[in-house]
Amino acid sequence: MITATISHLALQQYWWVIIALLAGLLVFLLFVQGGQSLIFGMTKDGKERTMMLNAMGRKWEFTFTTLVTFGGAFFASFPLFYATSFGGAYWAWIALLLSFTIQAFSYEYRNQKGNIFGKRFFEILLWINGTFAPFLLGVIVASMFTGSAFVIEKIDLHQSYWQNQWHGLEALADWRNLILGFAVLFLSRVSGILYFIHTIDDESLLSKLRKQLWYNAIPFVIFFLTFMAIILTKEGFAVNPETGEVSMEAYKYLHNFLQMPLVLILFLIGVLAVLAGIIRSIFVKSCDKAFWVTGPGIVLVVMTLFFVLGLNNTAFYPSVADLNSSLTIQNASSSLFTLKTMSIVSLLIPFVLGYIIIAWRSINSKKIDRDEMEDLDGGHVY
Repeated sequence: MITATISHLALQQYWWVIIALLAGLLVFLLFVQGGQSLIFGMTKDGKERTMMLNAMGRKWEFTFTTLVTFGGAFFASFPLFYATSFGGAYWAWIALLLSFTIQAFSYEYRNQKGNIFGKRFFEILLWINGTFAPFLLGVIVASMFTGSAFVIEKIDLHQSYWQNQWHGLEALADWRNLILGFAVLFLSRVSGILYFIHTIDDESLLSKLRKQLWYNAIPFVIFFLTFMAIILTKEGFAVNPETGEVSMEAYKYLHNFLQMPLVLILFLIGVLAVLAGIIRSIFVKSCDKAFWVTGPGIVLVVMTLFFVLGLNNTAFYPSVADLNSSLTIQNASSSLFTLKTMSIVSLLIPFVLGYIIIAWRSINSKKIDRDEMEDLDGGHVY
């Protein structure tokens, strides 16, 4: 029995690490959304806008696929989180999923022959996805630090009840959640700019992009540091490992960093990588590879934030209506058999990542320029 318990806990932790990795990759890939959010405010040149949308259009499926994989892995390994959050906070999740859905067909129909709505209509939809998807995702993740209003009467039977009529939208009323929402939005815009610099060959557009980097990097740093100050100084939702009871602990997330020094080191490396990529791209005009410095940094920062959110006896989906209804990796996970079976399937992840790397490099074999955008018959142009 003891061996089974330890094995189950190890698998729960293993799947939380995978969830954290997928979350990091998802936020990194939000550069697609960030790039879309820039298409109106930065340029009025139709060719420049087309170059920007084609840079993003060749990668949007990676973000969409990662979102689906993240959600599927999260809900399969911790089904009570799915039952509670999606079943209770459904308006927040529906808003997020709808913003991604409109992206899927907008790229395909923008330049489609016979498009009765015109390019502008689908560009507006892409801007909506680019602006609201990162913001909503940040708000939802922030609510996992600040808490949600639900009660679970019988955890074994997954009987959970939301305690208000807003069903997730109340997260928008907590200013702390908005702080992370804006941080993720501006981070996605920064990543989008760095990706444009990396993939587009057009001096006029690149000059505008570097100016925009200032305007988006500064708000990102302010919002991110503010959110970190909030969570490191606030009470957190601690779990008694013996009884499973949840209580408030002062400086809980700060304690998690200090009690898991490797996580703290990885977090600091990630932050430095993000800042280094931004600073280098701003001050070194010949630099077009900063995207690959900032990107891994984003993955590390998000991963480590998920580690302090769910590991070290912490409730990863806390309830402010009833502390002991809060979800932990122990009480919200699938059975030992299910996690074992899923873990075998997870061994295929390196092969999937290898395919993504090969496909990515093939797509990015040549930088985008104006001549390519004018050749509408020579290839697929979004």
